[in-house]
Amino acid sequence: MSNIKNDSRILICAALNMFKTSKGISGDEIDAASIQLENPPDPDMGDLGSPMFIFAKVLRTAPPVIAQNVVKIISENKNLAGIDSCSIGEFVAEGPYVNIKLNKVSAIKTILNRIYSEGSGYGSFDEEGKKPLAGRRVMVEYSSPNTNKPLHLGHMRNDALGESVSRILKKAGAEVFKVNIINNRGIHICKSMLAYKLFHEPKGETPETMGMKSDHFVGQCYVEFDKYSKEHPEANKQAESMLLAWESGDKNIHGIWERMNDWAIEGIKTTYDRTGVSFDKLYYESETYLKGKKEILEGLEKGIFYKEEDGSVWVDLKPLGMDKNKVLLRKDGTSLYMTQDIGTAIFRHDDWPFNQLVYVVASEQIHHFKVLFYILKKLGYEWADKLYHLSYGLVNLPSGRMKSREGTVVDADDLIDQLHADAVEEIKTKGREDELDDVDDVAEKVALAALNYYLLQITPVKDMLFNPEESLSFNGNTGPYLQYMGARIASILRKAQESNILPSETEAASECLTSKAEWDLVKSLGAFPSTVLKAANNLDPSLMATYLYDISKLFGKFYQSCPILGAETEVLQRARLLLAKCTLTVLKNAMELVLIPYLDKM
Repeated sequence: MSNIKNDSRILICAALNMFKTSKGISGDEIDAASIQLENPPDPDMGDLGSPMFIFAKVLRTAPPVIAQNVVKIISENKNLAGIDSCSIGEFVAEGPYVNIKLNKVSAIKTILNRIYSEGSGYGSFDEEGKKPLAGRRVMVEYSSPNTNKPLHLGHMRNDALGESVSRILKKAGAEVFKVNIINNRGIHICKSMLAYKLFHEPKGETPETMGMKSDHFVGQCYVEFDKYSKEHPEANKQAESMLLAWESGDKNIHGIWERMNDWAIEGIKTTYDRTGVSFDKLYYESETYLKGKKEILEGLEKGIFYKEEDGSVWVDLKPLGMDKNKVLLRKDGTSLYMTQDIGTAIFRHDDWPFNQLVYVVASEQIHHFKVLFYILKKLGYEWADKLYHLSYGLVNLPSGRMKSREGTVVDADDLIDQLHADAVEEIKTKGREDELDDVDDVAEKVALAALNYYLLQITPVKDMLFNPEESLSFNGNTGPYLQYMGARIASILRKAQESNILPSETEAASECLTSKAEWDLVKSLGAFPSTVLKAANNLDPSLMATYLYDISKLFGKFYQSCPILGAETEVLQRARLLLAKCTLTVLKNAMELVLIPYLDKM
């Protein structure tokens, strides 16, 4: 529908300028880019609508009168601005709106032709055939695991958001650089190290000897420290001493640290591979925190920060309207997360100058990022204005909130394993295992679709309750349902191929697809590029998830009311087959953006 929208804007703009001239109003001409197009609330009013409110001041006329004159000018000038208005449709005035009842034959031909010709590239181009975000360089930071525990359900929402946002931005034409900060130093890391030193090192125990995934073993050490500290109040002091020894370069402590970090990172990377999450560069806190410390000390010399009597360094946050100031270096000179983030941001811009850096981090850190951006700006980094915190809500379970130190988190691997097992059971219950080449492969993809779609279908800022049973349903608003719709279309196309039935050409199809169900589906397929751009600009994958579900429902209605292979004529059969093929193209393109693996058989 992109070319149709572009031509509609040009026509309405030309009519507005003619009306402006007829009223003797001087000044710059109205630009086509200012013409807004919306979907009318009632389809009977038209397929597109353009509000005239914004032109009331310049034209010194009430919006309904503007709409009437625009429609009159378009109807009296059949080839206005070199465009035949009849090829677009009928322009009507509806109050303060210029509505358009599209020429369905022309619109269907345009939309299906674009989908068919662009294929996997469909969705990347705007109304002028250009990638709308071309030239935009966006760095996206997500995941940010700690090396004292494995990835858990909260990380899964972070990973899904970061990966999906990155894919959507890239689809819209942006150059995307995906980064991950591995939080591999600090007091929490030392707590796991202390527990390992106390309970496992003396016995020579390792992940291999205990038959555990390496990051799960490290996470168990963290839980063991929490239990130990409740009975031994000195434990926290011991962990703090270990951190000081690490920062001073103690070789023995560094040896334990390197061993446990290797275990944690190895296990985390295995989970990334399993879930389809990837990065262009990994940053490690141990390599960046000293840069932040240096920046703070230099800022202190310049008077940007101040020192308390105990030797700690602080930043004044009153200009931000905050009552409490922020400590940047402890009294013993050790760094905090804020210090590390300052250094990391500077390293990143030096590595890959960006137009925007998006931090995908939970809403608990809203205050942290306000302060971080403020500090970087005070330090004189102009690109601080290009930093953005994509805040997302917490993920809870029906049993309540998760806590790593108490061992009540749901590890990502365990969750996917359970979803995988449940998917296998569902496949067997339906008696489908003999029809699938690899039941385990299908079950794994169903599990990932269930998890990722459930995490992405809700607006990021909202807290959510993850219900594994609901996520795996093959009916309703779920990932497996979308996979099922894709597999159903693939099955239709296979049967057609076996019967030597080929989809028709787009021009022939446009003449045949006349039912409401067909038109509703085609019109929605045409909205895919604008949905990609909106999701990219809003950094919101839930818009794409909603679109996917709507397309699937519309195809379901079309399939029920419009037989494809059983159509009454061969011409109609081939036309509907083309529509099915184009629908599958859009489904596959959109599913890729929200991390839903495509299945041609289920």
